[in-house]
Amino acid sequence: MRPLSFSLGLALVGLLHAGPAIAATPVSPDDAKLQYTGRVDFSQPAAPVISWPNTSIAGRFTGTSLAIKLDDQRGRNYFNVFLDGDLSAPLVVEAKQGEATYVVAQKLAPGTHSFLITKRTEGEEGATVFRGLELDHGAQLLPPPPRPKRRIEFFGDSITSGMGNEGAVNGRDDAGKDKNSFLSYAAIAARQLNAEVHMTSQSGIGVMISWFPFTMPDFYDQLSAVGDNDSQWDFKRWTPDVVVVNLLQNDSWLIGRDHKLQPEPDDAQRVEAYKNFVQRIRRLYPQAYIVCALGSMDATRPGSPWPGYVMAAVERMRKEDGDKRIDTLFFDYTGYGQHPRVHHHRANAAKLTALVRARMGW
Repeated sequence: MRPLSFSLGLALVGLLHAGPAIAATPVSPDDAKLQYTGRVDFSQPAAPVISWPNTSIAGRFTGTSLAIKLDDQRGRNYFNVFLDGDLSAPLVVEAKQGEATYVVAQKLAPGTHSFLITKRTEGEEGATVFRGLELDHGAQLLPPPPRPKRRIEFFGDSITSGMGNEGAVNGRDDAGKDKNSFLSYAAIAARQLNAEVHMTSQSGIGVMISWFPFTMPDFYDQLSAVGDNDSQWDFKRWTPDVVVVNLLQNDSWLIGRDHKLQPEPDDAQRVEAYKNFVQRIRRLYPQAYIVCALGSMDATRPGSPWPGYVMAAVERMRKEDGDKRIDTLFFDYTGYGQHPRVHHHRANAAKLTALVRARMGW
């Protein structure tokens, strides 16, 4: 990847806030040259709504500057903007509530450039309407890069969303600015596998119980990630080759530790609940290779019964349903007591990538 041919200045050490528009050529959100990835609500094509973590917009353009226009619901979302393929140096946009324009590049070298915008945060921070781009006077959007041919979807909780992964190792891990879904094990593995990714995840969610009044079986089929709602995702729009389910961490706390679900499900009922959800995914994606993962928080600690529930559910699907395209994968608990940091995510991504490559020939 070639380095950016301009000075990033303070953008790399701080956060980009709303600023005055600098460009003269608007690009509408419904421009066919924009490449969206994720569960995006296009019910109003000129005002697409982004809510799921790691939802992205990519494109190529001419000119020497780039500004993005966002209309944020709550003023709690953060976005990465990568320029010219340099994934090591994101410009971070802290979205203010309401509509604003964010200048993300100036004084670029003349020629063709590329951008990738990704939502760092998730549905609990609210939705964002993408209002388009602004380019230099006379500049234009170019055809987008080709999409990866492989596809992978993740159903998960805060681990998958990247909660706190950029926080200090000895610090808090609940700040929105430290949540970066682009550096979760899920997104890292997808890039290593050269696969397009959908991240259907929500911090705090479980299969049987969550830290709020809805569970993944209530949530997995929504078009909008903002809470429990009646929106419906059309699963025919996008079919993954590989599906990773990484759930039960919150169940392990709320049931196994805190006994919050009463009457408390016994071992057989826990296995059944997990199996029922994975079977829903199998019915949606009959040909997909499914990885039932768990970890790397304390649900996989030595002596934990929760990996056993996953293994029992998968074994039943193999025997009772004849499902031969399903496996388990457990990310080791390192003893670290908070959400995984980026170095943990990289280790977990390497383990997942190795398994998928072996099973899929990728």
